[in-house]
Amino acid sequence: MVNRTSFFSRFAKWTSYAAGNPIAFASAVLVILFWALTGSFFNYSDTWQLVINTGTTIITFLVVFLVQNTQNCDSAAIQLKHDELICSMNGAHNSFLDIENMNEQHIMQIKDRFEKLAQNAREDIKGGLKDIGTPDVAVD
Repeated sequence: MVNRTSFFSRFAKWTSYAAGNPIAFASAVLVILFWALTGSFFNYSDTWQLVINTGTTIITFLVVFLVQNTQNCDSAAIQLKHDELICSMNGAHNSFLDIENMNEQHIMQIKDRFEKLAQNAREDIKGGLKDIGTPDVAVD
């Protein structure tokens, strides 16, 4: 399989990595300190305040989209890895393959079933039974 990603995807990944780097944080702190120290030189004018407000707004606005792109890609990759694990395991519930597409109410019903299953398993363990098997967690 050929791994080709668009320029935008590569740029988004690089930006997401760079923005999460301690050096990026330290650089941002230095910019804010420099800006604060120049306040007296510019008499704390409206323009002086506008510079930092505009700069941070623009940077935040753009980085949000780049980081979201990276998150979407990573989330899809993790979902596919989970799907592969479900497909490869005997006894796994194949109906869970597209669970991310179910509505929240349905997901909460399944979650409640798993919580009940976990509670029953803990009670079994307290009673000296084993906590193994492939329980049925039907998906309506």
